[in-house]
Amino acid sequence: MRLKPATAACTLVFSIAVVGAATPARAQRWNDIRTRALVERATALRARQLADTALRDYSAEARGYVTFLAQLGEGFTEPPKIVKADELALDVYWMAPNRSKQLIRGRRDTLLLPTDINYHRDHLGIIQNNFPEMIRLGDGDEVRDVPHPLSATGLQEYDFAISDSLEIRLGPRTLYVYETRVRPKNDRLPRAIGALYIDRETAELARMALSFTRAALKDRDLEDVAVVLENGLIEGRFWLPRRQEIEIRRTGTWLDYPARGIIRGRWEICCYAVNTGLNPALFTGPEIVPAFIPAGSTADSAPRQLFTGNILDGLPSDVRAVTDAEVLAVQEEARALVRAQALAQTRATALAGRRISDFARFNRVEGLALGLGLSQRVGGGVSLFARGRYGFSDYDWKVHGGITYRRASGAGLSLEAYDDHRLAGDELERSLFVNSVAAQEFGSDYTDPFGVRGHSVSAFTPAMAGWRGTITYAREKQRGLTVNAAPASGDFEPPIPAGRIEERRFAIVLDRATHLTLGGFEARYRLEGSLFSFSAIGGSSERRKGRRASLLANLERPFGANRLVLKLTAAALGDEDVLYPLLSPQDGMPDVVLEPLAPLQPQHLVYLGGPVTGPGYGFHQFAGTSGGSARVEWQTPIPFPSISLGRFGHAPARMTLAPYVSAVAINGGAATTRRGHGFYPSVGLGALTLFDMLRVDVARGLRDGRWTMSIDVNRDFWPVL
Repeated sequence: MRLKPATAACTLVFSIAVVGAATPARAQRWNDIRTRALVERATALRARQLADTALRDYSAEARGYVTFLAQLGEGFTEPPKIVKADELALDVYWMAPNRSKQLIRGRRDTLLLPTDINYHRDHLGIIQNNFPEMIRLGDGDEVRDVPHPLSATGLQEYDFAISDSLEIRLGPRTLYVYETRVRPKNDRLPRAIGALYIDRETAELARMALSFTRAALKDRDLEDVAVVLENGLIEGRFWLPRRQEIEIRRTGTWLDYPARGIIRGRWEICCYAVNTGLNPALFTGPEIVPAFIPAGSTADSAPRQLFTGNILDGLPSDVRAVTDAEVLAVQEEARALVRAQALAQTRATALAGRRISDFARFNRVEGLALGLGLSQRVGGGVSLFARGRYGFSDYDWKVHGGITYRRASGAGLSLEAYDDHRLAGDELERSLFVNSVAAQEFGSDYTDPFGVRGHSVSAFTPAMAGWRGTITYAREKQRGLTVNAAPASGDFEPPIPAGRIEERRFAIVLDRATHLTLGGFEARYRLEGSLFSFSAIGGSSERRKGRRASLLANLERPFGANRLVLKLTAAALGDEDVLYPLLSPQDGMPDVVLEPLAPLQPQHLVYLGGPVTGPGYGFHQFAGTSGGSARVEWQTPIPFPSISLGRFGHAPARMTLAPYVSAVAINGGAATTRRGHGFYPSVGLGALTLFDMLRVDVARGLRDGRWTMSIDVNRDFWPVL
């Protein structure tokens, strides 16, 4: 008999609710009599099932997605980007005692960024029988030699504790399961960590959620592996696979660089046919292989018959999240059950850099500058770092070092000392990598650096309602810099005339990573506020006080294949007790008399203008005590020739056009040659190609502006460039 997905025998439509903890988590006891009795029953039952003659064979259908994602940026706070997505359809077969075959009936993929990744064969199929006695993943290259918790060896090697009693409703039937935590007795050995969900009456394993110790991960680049397996009740008797998830995260071990690769698998299994008398010859050869396509049919006919619509349309929404909620729960459970050292990625001293420009850059102050950094994790969440850079035109070293303590929650402390350059302004106007090329070749340097020497202490808060906070106290000396380099063509403008001051600063930064908000918008925010005081170096001892606040916001919303993009940058500062308004006083209001700007140094001012904050106007053309920039952009795909990238695939046969309108509002006449008051609109058109990684913009300022053109990589990659 073949069981369809709509039948209760195939699909376990359930809701889980806490109906009262049999043993509350705060009072749970490891290896008590009741827990040991339960896991021993479950282990014995599992052994009998493997030899059960009642279940001779079965076949089923599995549909799934395997996606490869990349996550970039310090702290990996932004959601990962999908690089490649595969959709697969399998015919699954099993025969006693433990023979398995999986035929890939159809497979299609889409490439969103260039990659030559190849998956391990077992990532393209499902896990049967909740793993064998020894757990392996990635054909043994990722996880191996891990005893199953419900095995004879597992009973000796793991601790168990019942933490909750949960209720699973299956149509008119209600099942009661115990959530049983699992931890290794020795977390220095290859072992699993997580939870088993065991039926109270029958001791059947309904669900398992596991992570693994560091010793179990055979690839040193692996950060962690998490697996969630759910079973469904088939024909009222057999518990067989129903739903599975796996997440494998990998980061480099020799280079401390903010880049992470993630493989996610998501499977739904249905349509079981039990005891139909399968042919043993079916199980010869490798377990997971492409299905044979009859002669006379084309190689891609199966995917057309099996799949409908666009592959990304059917991709589960949580695949795009930073980490699926259930997988995240597995990772947090593992951190709670064992020492952090048992999960930490082992690494010797590594090269360190937050971005490519930490290793090489070019600008008008330093000329060519080469750098190198080192980092070392010393254990217990403590790490040391040091990096330096030497400019071949200013003949000067820039150094930065510190010690950081981080907990798994993200909370921590950092103590740093530095003698480096800092950039004025709230937004980069182009990536540092492209800026190096433009500065070297054309004398176009879109950075305004000034020198800083000092030390700081920072406290990091764990995520609260999606927000992460950084609180910093810094004491430093600041100074202006001069042009020292010469470009291949053209001339450099001087950087801002930063004042020579000694400054003390208390700052709070709140970051909200990209998330779904009202109206279906994907929003990202950054708020920063600071109080500072400063005095002139070598001058009067009088100290001036000021305050500064800024907001960066990005909102995007898809409309079918199109996308609406909104960007906002705003900042304001004040001297002593005077706060300067963003815009001019309204009619009928008394004029605001501004104090002389001398107490507010050029490095404190609000700077706008350039491809990001003021397209159609010059770089940092606007300077004042408060200001803002807003852009509204509509992105729409159009046909475009596909470009071959060799082994990295083909760029999609499309290009994205992005017409936009933008405006700058600036207030407060600055003691510079730059404009300091008014409203400046502009219009422009962007074009994104090569997987939307390359962007070309043409814009025109509508108030005393000009035509401008810029070429850069997608802003998503700027943090690592």
